[in-house]
Amino acid sequence: MALTAAALPFFVLVSSICIDVSSASQSHYRQIRPPQLTTNYYQKSCPRFEQIMQDTTTNKQISSPTTAAATLRLFFHDALLQGCDASVLISSTPFNKAERDADINLSLPGDGFDVVVRAKTALELACPGVVSCADILAVATRNLVTMAGGPYYPVRLGRRDGLVSKASAVQGNLPLPTMSLTEIIKIFGSRGFSVQEMVALSGAHTIGFSHCKEFSSNIYNYSRALESDPSYNPRFAAALRNACADYKKNPTLSVFNDVMSPNKFDNKYFQNLPEGLGVLSSDRSLHSDGRTRPYVELYAKDQDAFFKAFGLAMQKLSEYGVKTGGEGEIRRRCDAFNN
Repeated sequence: MALTAAALPFFVLVSSICIDVSSASQSHYRQIRPPQLTTNYYQKSCPRFEQIMQDTTTNKQISSPTTAAATLRLFFHDALLQGCDASVLISSTPFNKAERDADINLSLPGDGFDVVVRAKTALELACPGVVSCADILAVATRNLVTMAGGPYYPVRLGRRDGLVSKASAVQGNLPLPTMSLTEIIKIFGSRGFSVQEMVALSGAHTIGFSHCKEFSSNIYNYSRALESDPSYNPRFAAALRNACADYKKNPTLSVFNDVMSPNKFDNKYFQNLPEGLGVLSSDRSLHSDGRTRPYVELYAKDQDAFFKAFGLAMQKLSEYGVKTGGEGEIRRRCDAFNN
């Protein structure tokens, strides 16, 4: 599933074809060739697409301010696995355990799923059978990042929804808080993302939260001599222990990833890391490791540089492994395949 440097896995440019084909064959080739993604894909087939998406995401974020972070995480878990194809939205059946029921996905917040369902419902009323759930998820994520104060970046459209969703494919293919930085770099690198792009995308932790069970081993009984991981700011570690005190009884307990500006998309996440204020060990390792520290320092001092890098990396991720044409379908409902 490696991504090319041009980050355009959805079409192939053929420099020359060494056979003579008739105009009829050429016409047939044009018809079956997967279309290139475009920003105005729904201009004629669903002219109200952008407005419906904007209204839906705005209303949902206003009523539930955690929606931006929830949708951003949902998008990552979808796109990083096998491309931006809405496979994470599929519900399990007695015959198939889908991605969303893999262990790492069980904690995906409901607000992310809900905003996609709301948008799909509205779009099916306006233009039935036209807009894919994959396009909805990609655009909803962009809109919500922007609403939270983050950068606007173009989202090209024309994705089809994937035809496969298996929980068994998730293990080892999505970053875990317990993974080493080398393992995380390998996951991104195998998909064509550089170390710098990985660091920029990690900046998504400027909003959202992590469940206490994901880092409890770093704040309780870390070693015989230490209560918590020494890479934490000691006062921060104490505050985390207090906030997570009942996590065994209440597994939903969580803390903000960015304690300084948890609901604002900014570069505070990177400014926190040198101070030992990263919640997850994978966050703190970005500053302690020489491969990633220069980018942490750059984004900590220059929010514009972070926003530019994040927007470019998000656009690239939204086009990774997409399905077009006959490679997928337009689902009637986002949680189930058509057949």
